[in-house]
Amino acid sequence: MKDYEMMHGDFRINVPEYFNFASDVVDKWAREKDKTALIYVDDRLRDKHFSFSYISERSDAVGSLLQSHGVIKGDKVFISLPRIPEWWELMMGIQKAGAVAVPGTVQLTAKDMAYRIKASGAKVAITNEANAAKIEEIRDECPDLQVMIIVDEEREDWVNYREAIQDYPGDFDAVKTRSQDLAVIYFTSGTTGYPKMVVHTQASYPLAHTVTGKFWLDLKSSDLHWNIADIGWGKAAWSSLFGPWHMGAAVFVHDFPKRFDPKLTLELMEKYEINTLCAPPTVYRLLVLEKLEKYNFSALRHCVSAGEPLNPETISLWKKHTKLEIYDGYGQTETTILVANFPCMKVKPGSMGKPAPGFYVDVVDEEGNPLPQGVEGDIAIDIRKDRPVGLFKEYLKDADGTKDRFRNGWYFTGDRAYKDEDGYFWFIGRSDDLIISSGYRIGPFEVESALVEHPAVLEAAVVGSPDPVRGEVVKAFIIPVEGFELTEKLADDIKAFVRKQTAPYKYPREIEFVEELPKTVSGKIQRVKLRQLEREKKAAHDILVSAKKEMSL
Repeated sequence: MKDYEMMHGDFRINVPEYFNFASDVVDKWAREKDKTALIYVDDRLRDKHFSFSYISERSDAVGSLLQSHGVIKGDKVFISLPRIPEWWELMMGIQKAGAVAVPGTVQLTAKDMAYRIKASGAKVAITNEANAAKIEEIRDECPDLQVMIIVDEEREDWVNYREAIQDYPGDFDAVKTRSQDLAVIYFTSGTTGYPKMVVHTQASYPLAHTVTGKFWLDLKSSDLHWNIADIGWGKAAWSSLFGPWHMGAAVFVHDFPKRFDPKLTLELMEKYEINTLCAPPTVYRLLVLEKLEKYNFSALRHCVSAGEPLNPETISLWKKHTKLEIYDGYGQTETTILVANFPCMKVKPGSMGKPAPGFYVDVVDEEGNPLPQGVEGDIAIDIRKDRPVGLFKEYLKDADGTKDRFRNGWYFTGDRAYKDEDGYFWFIGRSDDLIISSGYRIGPFEVESALVEHPAVLEAAVVGSPDPVRGEVVKAFIIPVEGFELTEKLADDIKAFVRKQTAPYKYPREIEFVEELPKTVSGKIQRVKLRQLEREKKAAHDILVSAKKEMSL
């Protein structure tokens, strides 16, 4: 993109009657002999290179394998794997079979998996040895689940993927899918209930990520792109799959241990000559704490970030050592890239940027009336004339939730911002209670539901508390049951309890015991008041720390 205004005004995605990303994009790049699609580095730092032709052949075999087990067009396939090459070939095979992928992070508990498999009606579940027991535990609760596939080990009642795939040839006739056929279902964290199912069609996600790869990631077919994100989330589809492979770029994958290692990350960037980097703000905040002057960044030419607003100080430090801007971007599980800083634009540190080509986005009031510059309002997508390619179809089995988001000719994102005199968007926060921590989107309802199961917890409210590294951390305000001694040991016990009940990234890192919680006259907890108290408390703490530093000088 050389001229933002011209591109935004003129750009359109031509949606064909039929589209299938695996057969129309991956198979196209496979015609270029030995063109690299994926470079994988395992936890012992051994690497393997995979070509597009390999992915094409393996995904054909996956299509045959799934069909042999009764999978037909439209069937749902739950897939939960770590960062291993099989995820990419299986995702493409699911597409070729005409099935609908239902991705999930490996951090999900058995309870989380049961909810996702039952709610989506998944016919197939795919995972690895480390997570197979979770699915076995809840299999009887999932009446639609017929086939279980394990990628790495022999296990009773499971199809062993690595053995079974050898029986299928790599020349499968992919199922013809229309652009409006379902392609992917992602679960997004709910604030007042369990996670919603976000339904994307072939056009609204795999095809629409052309914009992500071409304009925001700014990829060339010769690039090696690294997206540091868990592949169980929508961000992986953005930047580890559809975006890069639209452009023919190779994807770099490191199956790093559970704890992120910034030093090792920088070493790998240098060794493999990474060209483009996508990472959440938490990662950049940790990277700039390292001695960046020790590393050679000559191969790196473009950096982006998403998931939460990136603070100007981190952008400045990164640019000082790499000579590169970080181009912040904004979108949702329900959309592709929506607002972003693009390479042809001046970056205003801390700003979200401007609307992506193909989207008309504005800041509006509750009725959908555009607001003047500098006035806070809801970020919304204009759908009065056309429904943009890249916007989800619906929340599956939740007509009320869908209706609430689509009002008066606008799609309301649930986020708030204001626009400045140059049309740049500035993020204010969520209009609901969603917590964004280290890029993870966490709904308080699930955490609160787990908390009240603990015998010491009478009532609980969960909010995001400001944190300099993670952006926010989950904090729980708890009214205890009488008779329990309110000690640090009890708080630690409650944290450990929640970690077993929910995915580990959701547990409260901070707990405060209180006598009462702020409520409305109808008895609903006012989380907004608790959030405001936390912001004021953290701001006062920062002022005190700053004053002490000045006094010591």
